[in-house]
Amino acid sequence: MVSRTTHPVIGTRSLNRATLARQLLLGRAGMSARDAVGHLLGLQAQNVKPPYYQLHARLAGFRPAELAGLMESREVVRMVTMRSTIHTHTAHDALTLRPLVQPARDREVGHFRKGLVGVDLERLTARARAFVEAGPPRTMGEIREELLTQWPGADPQSLAVAARCRLPLVQVTPRGVWGRSGQVRLTTLENWLGSERAAAAGAASVDDVVLRYLGAFGPASVKDMQTWAGLTRLRGAFERLRPRLMVFRDENGAELFDLPDAPRPDPDTPAPPRFFPEFDNLLLSHADRTRVITPEAKGRSWAGNQAYRTLLLDGFLAGLWKADAGVLTVELFAPESKAAKEAKEEIVAEGELLLAAMEEDPQTPAGRWSVRFGSIHG
Repeated sequence: MVSRTTHPVIGTRSLNRATLARQLLLGRAGMSARDAVGHLLGLQAQNVKPPYYQLHARLAGFRPAELAGLMESREVVRMVTMRSTIHTHTAHDALTLRPLVQPARDREVGHFRKGLVGVDLERLTARARAFVEAGPPRTMGEIREELLTQWPGADPQSLAVAARCRLPLVQVTPRGVWGRSGQVRLTTLENWLGSERAAAAGAASVDDVVLRYLGAFGPASVKDMQTWAGLTRLRGAFERLRPRLMVFRDENGAELFDLPDAPRPDPDTPAPPRFFPEFDNLLLSHADRTRVITPEAKGRSWAGNQAYRTLLLDGFLAGLWKADAGVLTVELFAPESKAAKEAKEEIVAEGELLLAAMEEDPQTPAGRWSVRFGSIHG
């Protein structure tokens, strides 16, 4: 085996372009929404609209109705998976990835053990499952009240967390459907998709998911994938796969793995401006995020618990944006920089494209959208 010290170094800019290529961000892909959701291993979906904006940034001709239709036909679903956050997954990935992260969800319940004294978790799981599957989809409040009838002395929030973690609960439509979203109502994934479909899926192997992760987020380290998945102890899978993978080092010496035939474009490949919603997995799925977030931009996409909508410029986080009443306001972190000045026409064109495709304001006639530069706080 070649000594690990001889692995070639891949610079930050090369790493950026490689990741953007996997993320379909160097040019919009002629791919279906369903195939894109699968390729990306799901879309961060803490709020309803972000998955739609994420696909708009990546797919040629995308319109919200395409993903909405997949939601309504149950080809994609919303549920808790990676990092204990809500994702939009294909039905297949929901069925196969949730078992992979279930141990982490079980450990999460342990953080609430003080509120679950005297609660038998197996009985809680069975009772919650029977409740949500016996009738119409339930709200989390209804699930909590049902569990309190059995364990009145337990902490209500802890009971709700335990049900959420122990069961693969899916947020049923119309929640998540563009223009129709309603209250969160839940049932089990198996109940929503059908027992036969669920039984045929099985669990994904860790090795297969490593390969898929690298195809969507690589080149990447073991810690990077552990950050994406919210899991630990993945080193063994990478070591098993080492003979099949290329290995690099980043500029700090960290070992990065990659698929041999994955794209690694020239670092000078143009990267067009892209508007992201308040959550996008590109910004959340690596332990070392310098491949897309420069030291100067670190921490600028958040304020307390509030995440802002973000702008990529030349492949890196470069600003924030908001849209209101037909006006898209862009706040650049470095408005006087040469890169920002040269890209303003591209930013305006991309902003107008986004507004025309994604914004639904009946008071603003088609073609009356505008893009301006300034503070999103003012």
